[in-house]
Amino acid sequence: MSEPFGGPGKRQEVETLIRRVADTLHRLNEQIEAAVKAGATVELMRRSRIHNGSGQWGDQMIPIIRMAEQNDRKD
Repeated sequence: MSEPFGGPGKRQEVETLIRRVADTLHRLNEQIEAAVKAGATVELMRRSRIHNGSGQWGDQMIPIIRMAEQNDRKD
């Protein structure tokens, strides 16, 4: 029986990469929260889906940003 992810060394590499994705996502969420508090609307949209040819896939995202309209006029 073959090892998941290609063996113990490969499994550790995959786990490290997953942690990096999670850490980056956490930082991204903090930045999205800051942008929203500053007046932006932030939506993430799938840009593409990548495949490795063995059944695994991942979504790549792009941000859609909308700024609140400013009413700086004095009536």
